[in-house]
Amino acid sequence: MTVSDWEKLYQAAILETDWSKIEERIEAADFALDARLQELSTNHCVTPEEKQRIEDALSGSERSASVVTRRPKAAG
Repeated sequence: MTVSDWEKLYQAAILETDWSKIEERIEAADFALDARLQELSTNHCVTPEEKQRIEDALSGSERSASVVTRRPKAAG
């Protein structure tokens, strides 16, 4: 199995522990995933395994965005 760019970015986003970088990583992963979905909409060559990983990532991305919006704000 080859890990695609969107998957590398998604993994980086879900493994990020620095709150100041999480939102940026999620956005980068979402952008790459959207680009892959656009590519698939034109050439339709997706394996069942990648299709499942995309569905899992989309679900996880929604949860990650929800966590970021509820994160504790730094005292300032």
